[in-house]
Amino acid sequence: MNLPFPCGQRRRVASRRDFLQAAAGGIGGVALTAMLARAESALSANSLAPKPAPSRARARAVIQIFCPGGLSHVDSWDWKPELARRTDQPFDPTGKLQFFASKPGNCQGSYWPFRQHGQCGRWMSDLFPRLAACVDDVAFIHSMQSKSALHGPAMFMANSGFILPGFPSMGAWVTYGLGSESENLPAFVVLPDPRGLPPGGVINWGAGFLPAVHQGTTLNTDPEQPPIADLFPPKSFVGLTPQGEASGRNFLQTLNRQHAAARAGNTELDARIAAYELAARLQLSAPEVTDLRGETDAALRLYDLDDEDTGPFGRQCLLARRLVERGVRFVQIYCGAENTTARKIRPNWDSHEDLVRDHGYWGRVLDTGAAALLHDLKARGLLDSTLVICTTEFGRQPGAQGKGRDH
Repeated sequence: MNLPFPCGQRRRVASRRDFLQAAAGGIGGVALTAMLARAESALSANSLAPKPAPSRARARAVIQIFCPGGLSHVDSWDWKPELARRTDQPFDPTGKLQFFASKPGNCQGSYWPFRQHGQCGRWMSDLFPRLAACVDDVAFIHSMQSKSALHGPAMFMANSGFILPGFPSMGAWVTYGLGSESENLPAFVVLPDPRGLPPGGVINWGAGFLPAVHQGTTLNTDPEQPPIADLFPPKSFVGLTPQGEASGRNFLQTLNRQHAAARAGNTELDARIAAYELAARLQLSAPEVTDLRGETDAALRLYDLDDEDTGPFGRQCLLARRLVERGVRFVQIYCGAENTTARKIRPNWDSHEDLVRDHGYWGRVLDTGAAALLHDLKARGLLDSTLVICTTEFGRQPGAQGKGRDH
């Protein structure tokens, strides 16, 4: 029924021509969306291809050492002579301040003395004697701040720039912008602490809204375990020849590609397929990169691999060098794990109860491995093309919390 408009005229029934004319824009939009989705799918599948770096850039790879828990800047490389002079004086005479877990105690100077090192005369604490010898090759940034005093959100902030999870990590952005120089290893590799994952878990190396292929791939640094879980069939799985395994894998990938073709734009599916293809190549490359039998005795001693305390992190640093040598773009090393109840020591740098105990242990761990990595890269001519970063989610307060520090 043709109902009248308010002006009194009758509404005309739409013809097929009217419908097609009105819907043309929408149909075109749907077609454009499908075309863009296919383009995005193709882009995500090839987004790890090497891309030209800015003309002034020297770095071809990044190694990031992350110290979860909150490394105390005032006890390491941020010299505060006035704090030393005010030790045992009230930090907050008004009593109105509240730190994360407690009210601030009295001012507490560094638990380790500071000395000047190198030609630059940089002040460093005795917590890091080996790194102190590297200060002329190190730049220190003192302007960093965190928007959260909670470990998880602060970890996300340090890794992605946002306190909320779900945003691309630094490694994801670097590989998205520069691609990878290795066809047989992931572009972004994460070496977690052998004790476990850091606060916030795998989100710390996620790809966020970028194609999922840019998320980090964790590599097991335990020499008694395979480098990547489930990379090889179980030992109980017998009767399959390498040729048969390759044929089955190729057939599976054919089915995967057919499935993906009907779901253009699903970057997670593209990333999963690319991961399966990479996994086949990793069966050869991953065991090779984690096999240290080809390293010299001098290199093994440099990283102190035989020491029960410093050896595991030293192995992480040595693996990072080997990964960069083989074209991996971004390597993230974790020096510490998630918080648990302190037994002998804290499992990370979160030294609330006993800073000398916890930082004393972790300081030796970081000092040995990181200094060895810098010396090794420099000796091999890799330091000129490798950016090495050491970060933590936040520092610690200048006031005492018993024998520790709050954050």
